[in-house]
Amino acid sequence: MSEKIEQGLSAAEAARLLQQFGANAIADTSEGWLHALVAKLWAPLPWMLEATILLELFLGHGPQALIISVLLMFNAVLGLSQEARAKDAVAVLRKTLTVMAAVWRDGIWTRIDASGLVPGDFVKLALGAVVPADIKLAAGSVMVDQSMLTGESLPVERKPGELVYAGAMIRQGEATGIVVATGARTYFGKTASLVQDAHGVSGEQRAVLAVVRDLALVNGVVVLAMLVYAHAIGRTFDETVPLLLTALLASIPVALPSTFTLAAALSSRRLVRGSVLPTRLAAINEAATMSLLCSDKTGTLTQNALSIQNIVGFGGVAEDAVLAAAAAASSEGGDPVDQVIIDATRARRVAVPIPAHFEPFDPARKYAEARLADGDLLRKGALGALISVPLSAEQENARKHLTEAGCRVLAVTRTNATTTVLLGFLGLADPPREDAASLITALRDLGVRVVMVTGDAPETAAVIAKAVGITGEVCDSAALENLSAPDDYSVFAGVFPEQKFRLVKLFQRDGHVVGMCGDGTNDAPALRQAQMGIAVSTATDVAKAAAGLVLTLPGLAGILDAIREGRAAFHRIRTYTLSMVVRKIAFVLYLALGLAISGHAVLTPLLMVLLLIVNDFLTMAITTDRALPSSHPRHWRIGRIVGEGGIYGLATLGYATLMLQIGRGFWHLPLAEIRTLSFLTLMLAIQASVYVIREERWFWSSAPSIWLAVATVATVAFSLFVAGFGILMAPLSWNILGITIASVFLFTFLLDLLKRTVALVERQIF
Repeated sequence: MSEKIEQGLSAAEAARLLQQFGANAIADTSEGWLHALVAKLWAPLPWMLEATILLELFLGHGPQALIISVLLMFNAVLGLSQEARAKDAVAVLRKTLTVMAAVWRDGIWTRIDASGLVPGDFVKLALGAVVPADIKLAAGSVMVDQSMLTGESLPVERKPGELVYAGAMIRQGEATGIVVATGARTYFGKTASLVQDAHGVSGEQRAVLAVVRDLALVNGVVVLAMLVYAHAIGRTFDETVPLLLTALLASIPVALPSTFTLAAALSSRRLVRGSVLPTRLAAINEAATMSLLCSDKTGTLTQNALSIQNIVGFGGVAEDAVLAAAAAASSEGGDPVDQVIIDATRARRVAVPIPAHFEPFDPARKYAEARLADGDLLRKGALGALISVPLSAEQENARKHLTEAGCRVLAVTRTNATTTVLLGFLGLADPPREDAASLITALRDLGVRVVMVTGDAPETAAVIAKAVGITGEVCDSAALENLSAPDDYSVFAGVFPEQKFRLVKLFQRDGHVVGMCGDGTNDAPALRQAQMGIAVSTATDVAKAAAGLVLTLPGLAGILDAIREGRAAFHRIRTYTLSMVVRKIAFVLYLALGLAISGHAVLTPLLMVLLLIVNDFLTMAITTDRALPSSHPRHWRIGRIVGEGGIYGLATLGYATLMLQIGRGFWHLPLAEIRTLSFLTLMLAIQASVYVIREERWFWSSAPSIWLAVATVATVAFSLFVAGFGILMAPLSWNILGITIASVFLFTFLLDLLKRTVALVERQIF
């Protein structure tokens, strides 16, 4: 080993390399809260709201500007606070690397903070140590536990010339090696970088922007036509500006982003009372649209706990005798395999012979050994290391059966002075969780496809997949490198973190809304990239911080809760979005049609602000409404929402225009009272449309939530009060108020009939 030690660095060389490569740590690239807040306010929809605020201030409308500003900040701060925990992933990874290392410097062994390691350093790895960097072994051999890095259930052997990864744990043996990568260049560091870089675009974000885009196109044309018409009929600039401002207020969905955020926040509270902790609000909305779940194996579909699945004895040797011999060649509190065997003897109350001498498992020779008082040797370990002669047909069939069952096979032998006898086999495995199969069946019933993504060997992965009900082809790590059609496979085995991350992106490229369920550090990048990242209760802190949802109780039932709550939330948000489209289309077209009919603006900016405050924002109570989860994944079909909203909006426009004509031609109301009638008619009509839209069946088929009912009563009462007593507007007679109320009930029934007709036509088309 002295030849290898000569390769160690001097303090001066290490200092130079430290300058070149940087500290053996993961850089903190997280943004401060102020930068994150600015990012929330610097996006297409906030730009529109901010432009409206500036216009309001320019025209001297301070209260209106204040209201819009408060809503803008409410949405930004609420979203920011809910997402803050997701940024802890990199900090957790960085702390994990803060360990001590034994390094050969200036001709002596010394212990330093692992952050000071550089490529070329010669280090020692002892039992129980955390590997401080990516190291190529030079001498010795070790068993390393890297389950939280690669997903492998069992410790793996590493010999000279092979790599051990930063963050792995030395379970057996001792070795020395040369550092080949530090910090962000390590396997572990690349995982951290992937967590930082990973970002799945939210379907909710796309929906908001798509709705705003479509409304802006439609309403922009209408507003432009209004301005041209106002100029054509000789309206002055002073008369046109209020009309433009009123149309602008009617066009911008001020409360839409706040409603999306509020709906997700309320669903988050419901989930927290169960067994799910959301760390990003967008994950709740994505749960509704999730069509595919990528599930890790170890600790997710399996128990992440080795157990003896089968014991086979040969030549009349009983199972307990095989187990006792294996236990004699095992040590308490050492290797996890040894502990499983010892625990099994206690559970079975098997007497274990006390060895005169014990040699623990040696990765080089691949077995452990116990010498009995009579001189016989009991050994357990790899079959090829213990038996040199061909197996009998019985023995080969038993080995094959255990292997096909996904077990790791340990041979147990007894050797005397002249012969070695194969006593039997132990089949070790990490069994599936009891709830895994039922979960996958339930997910399939909800229209969610489940695929397994694991670092374990293809043979083991295939066995577990079959046991829990995942059927389909197996793709190994090599095939994944050039994979272009991931839907052809249901099991992905031998997968590295970078490949998990890439696999999620491949599924997203093919149009899937991807959920990723896992528990280890190796899962963190994919958890962050997936629209719905789910960390189980036994997950590492890294996985929990990277995920959008964390299950707080053992088991996977929380996934079903999240999907059902997400789909219920989706229904509420879709109801609000559709109602908002109805409002924006009806309001802007009504302003245009009113201008054409009367030659004047039939709503003032003040009345439009009242409509926004009292109607638009109180209907945010839809986020509390009762909703049944869909039996299939939901999707944002913006074209259909805008189209359907356009139909209901035109129906609302027709009703409001009819009331306008009645007010002008039958009641002969002056312009001031026409504006009051317009305000009241639109306010009540939109409330009616909410109750029609919220229920796919007849609107009376289900009762609203208490908060939605209270909001409706408050809206109607406020509208009648201000219109009847002439507060902020000209008063209407109570006669007219009564007739308007009656007409709204008739409009509600007719709109519901229209909804049923539209639904029937849609079913025939789609």
